[in-house]
Amino acid sequence: MRKRALIFGIICLLTVTAVLAQPRDRASIPDKYKWNLADLYATDVVWRAEKDKLEAGLPTLAAYQGTLGGSPAKMLEALDAIFGAQKDLYKLYVYAAMSADTDTRDAAKEGMRQEMTGLYSKYAATVAWMQPEVLALGKAKVDEMLKAEPKLELYRMVLDDIVRRAAHTGTPGEEKIIADASLATAGAGSIRNVFANAEFPYPTIKLADGSEVTIDAAAFTAHRASANRADREKVFSSFFGALGKYRGTYGAMINAKVQNDIFDMRARKYDSTLEAALDSFNIPTSVYQALLDGVNANTATLQRYLTLRKKMMGVDELHYYDLYAPLVGDVDAKYPIDLARKNITSSLKPLGDDYVAVINESLDKRWIDLYPSAGKRSGAYSESAYDTHPYMLLNYNDNWEDMTTLTHELGHTMQSYYSNKTQPYVKANYPIFVAEVASTFNEALLVDYMLKTTKDKSVRLAILGNYLEGLRLTVFRQTQFAEFELRIHEMAEKGQPLTGETLDKVYLDIVRKYYGHDKGVCVVEDYVASEWSYIPHFFYNYYVYQYATSFTASAALSEKVMAGDKVATKKYRDFLAAGGSKYPIELLRDAGVDMTSAEPLTLTMKKMNRVIDEMEKILAEKK
Repeated sequence: MRKRALIFGIICLLTVTAVLAQPRDRASIPDKYKWNLADLYATDVVWRAEKDKLEAGLPTLAAYQGTLGGSPAKMLEALDAIFGAQKDLYKLYVYAAMSADTDTRDAAKEGMRQEMTGLYSKYAATVAWMQPEVLALGKAKVDEMLKAEPKLELYRMVLDDIVRRAAHTGTPGEEKIIADASLATAGAGSIRNVFANAEFPYPTIKLADGSEVTIDAAAFTAHRASANRADREKVFSSFFGALGKYRGTYGAMINAKVQNDIFDMRARKYDSTLEAALDSFNIPTSVYQALLDGVNANTATLQRYLTLRKKMMGVDELHYYDLYAPLVGDVDAKYPIDLARKNITSSLKPLGDDYVAVINESLDKRWIDLYPSAGKRSGAYSESAYDTHPYMLLNYNDNWEDMTTLTHELGHTMQSYYSNKTQPYVKANYPIFVAEVASTFNEALLVDYMLKTTKDKSVRLAILGNYLEGLRLTVFRQTQFAEFELRIHEMAEKGQPLTGETLDKVYLDIVRKYYGHDKGVCVVEDYVASEWSYIPHFFYNYYVYQYATSFTASAALSEKVMAGDKVATKKYRDFLAAGGSKYPIELLRDAGVDMTSAEPLTLTMKKMNRVIDEMEKILAEKK
């Protein structure tokens, strides 16, 4: 099942107004700003009828066991039934999950999500015989059947991939046990979601203007960018301090998730959890390690930017709570949805009129749940079921960050839209490794447009600073997360305990290394040790590194498109429509970038230094 493209967003460097961050009553939000889930199922009653129908039909999938080798026609019939049920299953899941996300306090909706988790586990157990049966046929027999039945070509990549992973596939009985176990091992993320979004006792603080604010995840995102330094410090210390009080609880959740990954590793006979996670899409572990090595080798560039930030802010000492503060305090940076729409659609014109038309359709026809409301899931994501248009969840607060988050999620949506439109279901689900390319590509085009349409030096400084923040957050910060994730998995693989205290120590050491704490570049306070518990992505198996690799890939690809290269633009559009028709390394190579080389990261670091050079030049001219 496709994992959601949840994001942290690109953080605002311009002045923001945080009052809109407070959750509002959902009933007060106009319907045009709320997604219309009736495009999936008209009502919960209709959803349940379809869910019951699919569940009742699962035994028919089991009846195909033992028939795959009978004839090419029998194999085709079985695969059509198995993947047809999977397609319907995911549509049911999307409806249930998104219904629950609009109000995580609603037990009935959360129950629907849990029902689908159980049903998916039941489905997986029902068809667990398929892969071992294909393997038992052998490569020669499978190739012979593919040749004899042209319609089986649809499943060539599926069948070839099964053969590729033969060493990591168990017997039919073992596969069923692994599938059955998934229901018992999948709870950590759900527990974290409910606890963090519905039940956590977030602190309430008084700001400098006298207002009282409950610092939940959405408010933290808005108020950490406050122009008032005392407010920022209070927001950080109170938010992370509150998380720190529950480090034991969050640590137990993380440990449960990591132990699940170790179970999968051992059951699948991999040497490490990293190998097990990356092999799903045929990505060598060297790509992951090369990212960590490459980014660590370039922390001087990050620290050069931090030194520039310190200078622009006019502070004697840069602190971690200063990292989201506005660099240019006199810039009005309100971006209500209509203005954001104008900027985004204008910036995306290089990708074609049809691309922009679909963007407008998504905004006009309720594909988006736009504003925060009480109990709504924090963050943002794009989600899609094959038979309908994609959906987006946002928590929009009218600032630069939210505008970039919107164009980011629209990138995911457009890739899903074109993949689903172009590819059959079996090939439409694009690999996670490439999922962040389209989103960060959109962001690059937005920044380029904003720079081209403004001459004001202060505004240009702010936009350029925002680009640097994008690099910090997406390349350095996500790699920092990836290093933490790898480290804690390696610890657990060696039998070392994962407690809140040990997780705090590992995390704080990594953050201080990246931000030059010991060099006096940026002071990382002790309470930052609890930040890991705020990050939901650690419940998605080795996901975060792909933000960094995708950013470097999109940086290389977008430069050509922004330069007016027609061939590069066509290759990129073809990439959006390619879905999962090839392995991710091949998809990106066809698009024009080689992710097994150091070139994408090298080019990204060069661009980062060029932007710093330009900002320093503007600052010198303003004196």
